[in-house]
Amino acid sequence: MKNIFVFLFICLFVRVNLYTQENKFELDANVNMLMTGKGKGQDGAINPYYGQDCFAIVKNIGNKKFSIRIQKKGKIIKTFTILKGQLKKIKLLKDQELYLDTNAKYKIKANLDFEEIKLKQ
Repeated sequence: MKNIFVFLFICLFVRVNLYTQENKFELDANVNMLMTGKGKGQDGAINPYYGQDCFAIVKNIGNKKFSIRIQKKGKIIKTFTILKGQLKKIKLLKDQELYLDTNAKYKIKANLDFEEIKLKQ
Protein backbone atom coordinates (compact mmCIF):
# COMPACT_ATOMS: atom_id res chain seq x y z
CA MET A 1 0.00 0.00 0.00
CA LYS A 2 2.86 2.35 0.86
CA ASN A 3 4.39 1.71 -2.57
CA ILE A 4 1.19 2.80 -4.29
CA PHE A 5 1.22 6.15 -2.45
CA VAL A 6 4.90 6.67 -3.31
CA PHE A 7 4.20 5.84 -6.96
CA LEU A 8 1.22 8.23 -7.09
CA PHE A 9 3.27 11.00 -5.47
CA ILE A 10 6.09 10.54 -8.00
CA CYS A 11 3.62 10.58 -10.90
CA LEU A 12 2.00 13.75 -9.60
CA PHE A 13 5.38 15.46 -9.06
CA VAL A 14 6.60 14.57 -12.56
CA ARG A 15 3.35 15.80 -14.11
CA VAL A 16 3.45 19.12 -12.22
CA ASN A 17 7.11 19.57 -13.12
CA LEU A 18 6.35 19.09 -16.83
CA TYR A 19 3.64 21.74 -16.79
CA THR A 20 5.81 24.29 -14.98
CA GLN A 21 8.73 24.02 -17.36
CA GLU A 22 10.67 27.25 -17.61
CA ASN A 23 12.40 28.58 -20.67
CA LYS A 24 15.88 29.43 -19.35
CA PHE A 25 18.58 30.39 -21.82
CA GLU A 26 22.28 31.09 -21.73
CA LEU A 27 23.50 32.57 -24.99
CA ASP A 28 27.09 33.15 -26.02
CA ALA A 29 28.41 36.55 -27.06
CA ASN A 30 27.29 37.91 -30.43
CA VAL A 31 24.31 35.55 -30.82
CA ASN A 32 20.80 36.30 -32.09
CA MET A 33 18.21 33.63 -31.33
CA LEU A 34 14.61 33.26 -32.38
CA MET A 35 12.56 32.56 -29.26
CA THR A 36 9.05 32.28 -30.69
CA GLY A 37 7.02 33.14 -33.76
CA LYS A 38 7.90 30.66 -36.49
CA GLY A 39 6.42 27.50 -35.02
CA LYS A 40 7.30 24.10 -33.69
CA GLY A 41 10.84 22.98 -34.45
CA GLN A 42 12.07 26.48 -35.28
CA ASP A 43 11.45 28.34 -32.03
CA GLY A 44 13.95 28.31 -29.16
CA ALA A 45 11.24 28.53 -26.50
CA ILE A 46 8.01 26.71 -25.83
CA ASN A 47 5.14 29.18 -26.20
CA PRO A 48 1.89 27.52 -25.11
CA TYR A 49 0.00 30.42 -26.72
CA TYR A 50 1.63 30.16 -30.13
CA GLY A 51 -0.86 31.21 -32.83
CA GLN A 52 -2.62 33.76 -30.64
CA ASP A 53 -1.79 37.09 -29.02
CA CYS A 54 -0.03 36.73 -25.66
CA PHE A 55 2.41 38.42 -23.31
CA ALA A 56 6.09 37.51 -23.43
CA ILE A 57 7.78 37.96 -20.06
CA VAL A 58 11.54 38.28 -20.33
CA LYS A 59 13.79 38.44 -17.27
CA ASN A 60 17.52 39.10 -17.31
CA ILE A 61 18.93 36.59 -14.81
CA GLY A 62 22.54 37.27 -15.78
CA ASN A 63 25.00 40.07 -15.13
CA LYS A 64 25.00 41.80 -18.52
CA LYS A 65 22.34 43.68 -20.46
CA PHE A 66 20.90 42.33 -23.70
CA SER A 67 18.29 43.27 -26.27
CA ILE A 68 15.04 41.72 -27.37
CA ARG A 69 13.58 42.38 -30.78
CA ILE A 70 10.04 42.04 -32.10
CA GLN A 71 9.75 41.37 -35.84
CA LYS A 72 6.99 40.72 -38.33
CA LYS A 73 7.81 39.23 -41.75
CA GLY A 74 11.45 40.30 -41.44
CA LYS A 75 10.67 43.89 -40.44
CA ILE A 76 11.75 45.10 -36.99
CA ILE A 77 8.74 46.43 -35.06
CA LYS A 78 10.44 47.35 -31.78
CA THR A 79 13.58 46.67 -29.73
CA PHE A 80 14.03 46.75 -25.96
CA THR A 81 17.13 46.72 -23.78
CA ILE A 82 16.86 44.46 -20.74
CA LEU A 83 19.19 45.48 -17.92
CA LYS A 84 20.65 43.19 -15.24
CA GLY A 85 17.81 41.89 -13.05
CA GLN A 86 15.11 43.62 -15.12
CA LEU A 87 11.83 41.98 -16.07
CA LYS A 88 9.94 43.15 -19.16
CA LYS A 89 6.38 42.16 -20.10
CA ILE A 90 5.66 42.69 -23.79
CA LYS A 91 2.49 42.18 -25.79
CA LEU A 92 3.35 39.78 -28.60
CA LEU A 93 0.84 39.52 -31.43
CA LYS A 94 0.20 36.13 -33.05
CA ASP A 95 2.12 36.88 -36.25
CA GLN A 96 5.15 38.46 -34.56
CA GLU A 97 8.54 36.92 -33.78
CA LEU A 98 10.58 37.46 -30.62
CA TYR A 99 14.39 37.39 -30.73
CA LEU A 100 17.08 37.63 -28.05
CA ASP A 101 20.18 39.54 -29.16
CA THR A 102 23.43 39.42 -27.18
CA ASN A 103 26.27 41.88 -26.97
CA ALA A 104 29.44 41.16 -28.94
CA LYS A 105 31.47 40.76 -25.73
CA TYR A 106 29.34 38.91 -23.17
CA LYS A 107 27.25 35.82 -22.55
CA ILE A 108 23.74 36.44 -21.30
CA LYS A 109 21.24 34.54 -19.19
CA ALA A 110 17.52 35.00 -19.59
CA ASN A 111 14.28 33.49 -18.41
CA LEU A 112 11.35 33.62 -20.82
CA ASP A 113 7.74 32.90 -20.01
CA PHE A 114 4.42 33.51 -21.73
CA GLU A 115 1.07 34.60 -20.37
CA GLU A 116 -2.37 34.49 -21.87
CA ILE A 117 -4.08 37.79 -22.62
CA LYS A 118 -7.33 37.72 -20.72
CA LEU A 119 -10.24 39.66 -22.13
CA LYS A 120 -12.00 42.03 -19.75
CA GLN A 121 -15.68 41.28 -19.29
